[in-house]
Amino acid sequence: MALLGVSNLEKSFGTNVIFQDVSFEVQQSDHIGLVGVNGSGKTTLFKTLTGEYTPDAGNFYKAKNTVLGYMEQHVCRDLDHTAYAEVLTVFSNLLKMEAELNELNNAVTAHPTEKLIERQTTLNDRFVQGGGLTCRARARSALLGLGFTDQQMGQPVRVLSGGQRAKLQLAKMLLSGANLLLLDEPTNHLDITSVEWLEDFLRSWNGAFIVISHDRYFLDRLCGRIFEMHSGHLTTYKGNYTAFQEQKDLNDLSEERQYENTQREIHRLEGVVTQLRRWNREKSIKTAESKEKAIARLESTLVTPEAKAEHLQFSFPTPERSGNDVLTAENLSLSFHKRPLFRNVSMNLHRCERVFLLGPNGCGKTSLLKTLLGKYKPDSGTIRFGANVHIGYYDQLQTGLNMQNRVIDEIWDLYPQMTETKVRSALAIFLFHGEDVFKPVSALSGGERARVLLLHLMLGKANFLLLDEPTNHLDITSTEALESALQQYEGTLFIISHDRYLINQLADRIYWLTSEGVIPYTGSYDSFLQQRKEQQEQEEKVQKAGQPKTNDYQQRKARQSVLRKQKAQLRRLEDHIDEVEKQMEILNGQLSSPATASDYEKAMDLTKRLEEAKAENDHLLQEWETLTQQVEDAEAAQG
Repeated sequence: MALLGVSNLEKSFGTNVIFQDVSFEVQQSDHIGLVGVNGSGKTTLFKTLTGEYTPDAGNFYKAKNTVLGYMEQHVCRDLDHTAYAEVLTVFSNLLKMEAELNELNNAVTAHPTEKLIERQTTLNDRFVQGGGLTCRARARSALLGLGFTDQQMGQPVRVLSGGQRAKLQLAKMLLSGANLLLLDEPTNHLDITSVEWLEDFLRSWNGAFIVISHDRYFLDRLCGRIFEMHSGHLTTYKGNYTAFQEQKDLNDLSEERQYENTQREIHRLEGVVTQLRRWNREKSIKTAESKEKAIARLESTLVTPEAKAEHLQFSFPTPERSGNDVLTAENLSLSFHKRPLFRNVSMNLHRCERVFLLGPNGCGKTSLLKTLLGKYKPDSGTIRFGANVHIGYYDQLQTGLNMQNRVIDEIWDLYPQMTETKVRSALAIFLFHGEDVFKPVSALSGGERARVLLLHLMLGKANFLLLDEPTNHLDITSTEALESALQQYEGTLFIISHDRYLINQLADRIYWLTSEGVIPYTGSYDSFLQQRKEQQEQEEKVQKAGQPKTNDYQQRKARQSVLRKQKAQLRRLEDHIDEVEKQMEILNGQLSSPATASDYEKAMDLTKRLEEAKAENDHLLQEWETLTQQVEDAEAAQG
């Protein structure tokens, strides 16, 4: 049975049609991702379903047992409330009844009348039936289940972390009896640990939800269906985000080929008609008329592929080559107002490495980046940059922008040697056209400001990029453009990010920041998770065995575990390189075959596959070189 049905829904603001002909159903256990570029109407659809906006056409229905929960309706508006008091606001009607009952009880005790007693009885029945006797216990139980201690329940909302506030919102939605959640960017401002908690919670939840998110890893783990808002229409796809992308690419390719083939046939028939009419014979005229009818039939079925929205597409230019040792940091420590933030931070970054810095919110990741940049002075330790290192920095708070500048001046002031034509051409790459270039920076959205900062980086031609949450404010399309640019970048990367999909695509190494230093891990985000799991299991075994558990011991075991993983990864990498080289030999042999030489399409396909194999082989060899150096360094460090 469907919890929600939507039929031909339409919403406009003035002459601007946000969406139209939107139809879908949500079943009892559906986990749905809603995607689309910024401004495509996703949040407007949510607000229409909640009744905040009235649709211009179409309708939607909810089953009798459907209770909608919308995260935006449950934001924490009073930051002075305690966590417990904030959750109790869900039961505001019950609490009002309770207060009125107390007044009635006092009035009945003092001056009992038939009218007061009747009101007291009626109100008491409503209070009990509504769950008034258990609402406080349920609120406390929900908070305990979400990991709150009694002490945290008594803390004001303003001191809680972003993850804890998100848990408060979820507690309120669940206590409201919701079985269909509408979640609008629920992972915003959450650290990775909190996002993982939210994922695990939603995966095990029995209700349905629709989630707007630009977190591709989140959508892949959670969703069995994807709804895409595009050009005012909604299209549904089965599977997670990766499956959606594959289906969408195939559909787009199929539509384009069908359109091209039909156009080609129309042009061919038009040529035939022209020739037949030139002959001007009775039989040829009749044949021409028949062909014209065929053309008309083809044109009536011709579907022009939907114009693709302009999207970000750029690359970082090849930077000047730096020395092999890009950054060496030893025993860094930092504190603010005598409160220690981190200590014993030691790191080494080499040329062309892609290294990510992870850790919970508040652990000092941004402060560490600013310490490396010289913006903060460390309490102790040393920082050394290698030869010919040129740094580019992306600030997640976008403080480097001059809000009083126009967009064009923001670039021109930094690069006065560029002509206006070149500045405008560069801005066009980042989707600033026409009068857009004269907008004040202060009037730009977060995503538009992010594009200006990315243009700063592109023009700077740095060979060492330090990026602090570069995908914040970007929609999925822009995030994918940035990911593509970073994959092709030939310099060194050091990135703070909570975008696990991006980390999986790029990471050679990961540093996990704690108050006691950084723990190194090799490989992607999935590899990092596996290594951490194994470390935790090992620590649990140590505890159970009653063996001493000191920081030195943990770090030594962690280094040994990392070294074992590096060696195993190196063996797998060498096997993979062998496989790719064998594949290249086979493809070369097939290309040399006389049979292939006479088959153009087959030759082109083999050439393309060979180029892809060569590119993969080059990447694997570079990765092998980096990993070999890491293994040698680790073995030398352990003596």
